[in-house]
Amino acid sequence: MNERFPPGVDMRTPSVARMYDYFLGGKDNFAVDRESAGVLLERIPEIITLSLGNRAFLTRAVDHVAQQGVVQYLDLGAGLPTVENTHNVAQRAGRDVRVVYVDNDPVVLVHGRALLTDRVGTAFVLSDIRDVDGILASAEVRALIDLDLPVCLMLVSILHCLPDSDRPFDVVRETLERLPSGSYLIYSHLVSDDSGTATWLTEQMQGFGTPWGRVRSPREAAAAFDGLVPVSAWPDGREEGPRVVDCASWRHPDRSPVERPTDEKTTLWELSGVAVKP
Repeated sequence: MNERFPPGVDMRTPSVARMYDYFLGGKDNFAVDRESAGVLLERIPEIITLSLGNRAFLTRAVDHVAQQGVVQYLDLGAGLPTVENTHNVAQRAGRDVRVVYVDNDPVVLVHGRALLTDRVGTAFVLSDIRDVDGILASAEVRALIDLDLPVCLMLVSILHCLPDSDRPFDVVRETLERLPSGSYLIYSHLVSDDSGTATWLTEQMQGFGTPWGRVRSPREAAAAFDGLVPVSAWPDGREEGPRVVDCASWRHPDRSPVERPTDEKTTLWELSGVAVKP
């Protein structure tokens, strides 16, 4: 990336969005992001596979929701633009798609707005995802999103960036309370059933100075689905469990959905699912 920085960028601190871009093979990241990512990869090299799997989950999930006729998307913590962005996937199912991306990284803002310059029905909001009222009252959301019609709320690989003190699952509850019945949630969250892995990654991220919460247990992360109805995680939509699963297996055409990776040596994955508000 051309290291000419937009105003407001702290070049001493890595960005989660830019590190994720690096894991995906992107070029919109800086030396501080690559150095920090390298520290993580030395201990957990499967983070690259995990990141690619999470991005593929987003594509499959948006495609499913779009096929249900939903045309409005609110993508919180959207990160840097890459291939198969939310609007690219959703628009394959219909033309009248409206997408508002939200992120608090100024670099994401610059690239997001550049990508969306000629995209009708898309907008970008620079905001903290915890500011539910501010986001929903923004000019961009008011122009594109009708809160009386179903909306797909997207919280993909973002809530683990919020500490418990910020009550991250209240972000889910408070936002969904403002959305009508028939709205959807697309969600994933870094989880582990190994306390050593969870603690190490959490301490590393906090040590970088990056805004971060923690790697939670699958049970803790599943709280996002409280009060919602998770849809089938099977590619053929069969009414059979599990429904909240490892993101790499959610509606994967060649895999059965599983609650955790089948390799017992894997200690870090993304719990995921798609759910509808009754």
